[in-house]
Amino acid sequence: MEAEQNKEKSGKSKIRKRILITVLIILLLALSAAGIYLMTYYHANDRAKEALQSDKSVQVEKTDYGWYFDGPGKDDALVFYPGARVEETAYAPFLHLLAERGLDVCLVKMPFRMAVFGKNKATNVMKQYSYKNWYIGGHSMGGAMAASYASAHSGKLKGVILCAAYTVDRLDDYLQVISVYGDRDRVIDRKKLEKGRELSPDSMAEYEIPGANHAGFGDYGSQRGDGKAEIPPEEQQRLAVEFIIRNLK
Repeated sequence: MEAEQNKEKSGKSKIRKRILITVLIILLLALSAAGIYLMTYYHANDRAKEALQSDKSVQVEKTDYGWYFDGPGKDDALVFYPGARVEETAYAPFLHLLAERGLDVCLVKMPFRMAVFGKNKATNVMKQYSYKNWYIGGHSMGGAMAASYASAHSGKLKGVILCAAYTVDRLDDYLQVISVYGDRDRVIDRKKLEKGRELSPDSMAEYEIPGANHAGFGDYGSQRGDGKAEIPPEEQQRLAVEFIIRNLK
């Protein structure tokens, strides 16, 4: 009888060990897959790298939080969050042009290149400067996280700039919200974009750029699942900048 009980206990112990080993293997595989996903990202191209150089209009400086684009403007600045799994410097041409037109930009480098892990980084960035008017914005997931920050810290901000992005949180009516996206964008969720309008002030300025897609706000090549753009990134970015600057109040 005792031998049978010992045998039964031994069998249960082996089953528990097999289950534990299986669970550990699954966890290791999941962690490996997550690591590969996070470390595989869209790289900035040569045009983006060139835009990191200072010129007669914009001084570009590498900082502890990312990059600072200091143009001729004195009062207005934008904290910009990059899209998911996109090298932050891919947005240099777009942001360089914004700074050239009077809106200085603080480009934030995100942990694992995912703004969801650094949503509140804007707080520390804004403490480093003394601008009169602060805006926050970003591209894709970066824009969504920027809007979420704005919803919780609206007293610190004048407005939100969404590039191929939408808010999932209610934005205060006094915030100036500017939304730009492309009509060839096949990445953005159009239903959530519509819902984002309902959560934004009625005064929101919105522009659907003809021929533009999702990836064209940055310079990192084509993006999986995106539509084919009918205009080059530099044209998309130029049109976006013109609309943004025209609607700043």
